[in-house]
Amino acid sequence: MARLSGLQREVLSLYRQCFREIRKKPTVNSLPDPLNLSSNAVKLIEYAKDAQENFRKYARAEFRKNLNVSKKDFAAVEYLLRKGHRQLEMYSSPGIRNIAQ
Repeated sequence: MARLSGLQREVLSLYRQCFREIRKKPTVNSLPDPLNLSSNAVKLIEYAKDAQENFRKYARAEFRKNLNVSKKDFAAVEYLLRKGHRQLEMYSSPGIRNIAQ
C-alpha cells in the first residue's frame, strides 16, 4: 500500500473516530424489555432499533459525498476535516441517540 500523506491520515483517522463513536450509540439490546413497557416506550425502542445503522449510513454518505474532492485541494480538505470534527463532536453527545435519514 502506498504511503499516505498527512491529510489522508487525518481523514482516515476521522473516519475511524466516527465509527468508534457509532459503537457507543444505543442498540436494541441496551434498551429495556418491551414486554414491561407502555406503548410509547415500545415506539421508542422501534425508533432506536436502528440507531447505529442510521449513524453508519450517515457517516458513509458524508464521506462518499466528498469523495471527488482533489487530494491536492488542501483548503477544501482542511475545511471538510474541521466540519467533520465539529459534526463528530456534536453527534457523539450522549443526548443524541439517533439521526434522521
